[in-house]
Amino acid sequence: MRILIAEDEAELAKGLKFLLEKNKFTVDVVHDGEEALAYFRCREYDVVVLDIMMPKVNGLEVLKQIRETGSGVPVLMLTAKAEIEDRVAGLEAGADDYLPKPFASSEFIARVKALSRRNAGYAEQRLSFGKVQLDCNRYEMTCEGRAVRLNNKEFQLMELFMRNPRFVFSTAHLMDRIWGQDSEADISVVWTYVGFLRKKLKELNADIEIRTARGAGYYLDL
Repeated sequence: MRILIAEDEAELAKGLKFLLEKNKFTVDVVHDGEEALAYFRCREYDVVVLDIMMPKVNGLEVLKQIRETGSGVPVLMLTAKAEIEDRVAGLEAGADDYLPKPFASSEFIARVKALSRRNAGYAEQRLSFGKVQLDCNRYEMTCEGRAVRLNNKEFQLMELFMRNPRFVFSTAHLMDRIWGQDSEADISVVWTYVGFLRKKLKELNADIEIRTARGAGYYLDL
């Protein structure tokens, strides 16, 4: 799952990114409203976290423009403004939730997870294809009594394949979706992690496999 954080306090944004990545999310961080809109227009997100008081374009205006596109992406407003009228303004503008600063990191993570579950594409917490199951809460892949744990990127990659079986993903798309366009990693990291997942599927004696579509990318099939 991919999260966009728009927060002008650099240290706070860095901390939130760390928390979300620790919980298996892919995270993009921007520090002003213009950047937030630019990122939103060229990527798909499962949750957007917006600070209200941002340079260039404030969070409420960003939210308004997001909703004008017809997008129903869940939005969490994150702000120092705690007055009732400010919360109402955010919710009336189309926000799904509102968390005033300061806040506990555990509450922030819980709210982001709750919003991500509202997204219809991510309703199921246990995915199945063939005889293989992916537990999205424990980050564990199982097949007929055998189990393997997945690390952060392995889980995100396998989740994408399991939610879209037989769909061919280009290497560039996987790189952008899982590692992010701003990642310093080389695109060869995609090949490496596909290899890791193939090895783990083999360990499970799975009846599914990640196949290569020559010149096109990778897809999950029986």
